[in-house]
Amino acid sequence: MTVESHRGEPAPGSGRGQAALTRLWERRWPDCLPVSYRLRGPYRDVWVRFHSLPESKRYPEDEGEYAIVLGRYNTVLDELFAGTDVYVVTPVWTNGSDVPPQQPHQPEDGYWRSVLAEDDDDPEFRVYCHLFAIRRRWQRGCLDELLRDVADDKVAGVLITDTELRRIHAPYDGGADVLLTTPEERDRLRNRHGDWLSSHPAGL
Repeated sequence: MTVESHRGEPAPGSGRGQAALTRLWERRWPDCLPVSYRLRGPYRDVWVRFHSLPESKRYPEDEGEYAIVLGRYNTVLDELFAGTDVYVVTPVWTNGSDVPPQQPHQPEDGYWRSVLAEDDDDPEFRVYCHLFAIRRRWQRGCLDELLRDVADDKVAGVLITDTELRRIHAPYDGGADVLLTTPEERDRLRNRHGDWLSSHPAGL
């Protein structure tokens, strides 16, 4: 993944921008850090999970299956963000609190913040999530290279959200967690794509 493949304007841009984005997150999602796999816990009433392939198959094996995966990702992203700007947040996971060097799939000067995702008495088992963000205009297909890497588990923990952080799309290898503004909005989206839901009673 290269920066050029999904270039956008770095979102925070400065200490002031970083702080503003953090304040906005804490106002919208006060019960959770911006760590994708944690969001469904405190916000289950506005959360829905869609699987990427029929019969909940996890990983695509040919171009036909990649087309299905990207089609499902893009369909939901279009319904959430068509005609608007989005923040694309990509993390680097480390066992240390120091901000790592920019990774190939992250923008220059796009560092947002670092959070302790998993604590442990032994520092070697602590997990830090260092978040980088860009702001860009959403267009169907504009993040396909990144989403393909997510589907292959080469990148984990991505968040795609509107610039007011009201709606979140968190793709992972196997599907996407989506958080909406109200249970009613969640239900409408879930009902439109009922064939993409898990048969698991908890929706996982």
